[in-house]
Amino acid sequence: MAKKSNKSIYLAAMILFLGGLGYLLWSGLSENSTYFLNVSEALAMEQGSLNRARLFGKVSPQNLETHPGSLGVGFDLVDKMDGAKVLRVEYKGAVPDTFKPGVEVIVEGAFNSENTLFTASSLVTKCPSKYREQSDAMEQEKG
Repeated sequence: MAKKSNKSIYLAAMILFLGGLGYLLWSGLSENSTYFLNVSEALAMEQGSLNRARLFGKVSPQNLETHPGSLGVGFDLVDKMDGAKVLRVEYKGAVPDTFKPGVEVIVEGAFNSENTLFTASSLVTKCPSKYREQSDAMEQEKG
């Protein structure tokens, strides 16, 4: 009788463990999913279907607005492949020193309800290619 009791305890523990593991996987993948998209892909998404996203593109020289007296910037994010695809981004926070028109950036945040404005919680600039070219030239000189 003791053996049957132990089997049922192990079975109940296994069911609880698998149920908990399944819940953790489901909640981790569904609630905190962040999509990595370019501007064209983000604009093509169905309205309201995207909670959080990480977008990349280039900073447009038009409509670049700094917020005097506070941290942050508003700018148009242009798709790298299709310059006609543009998305407005508002960011409140410290702006990197390398942020300027034409530089490639990655922003993470969420869309407003109409998918017309992207409110970024983080802003990262990609290293300009001139630094990469300079380091490549330096490596060639060494070699």
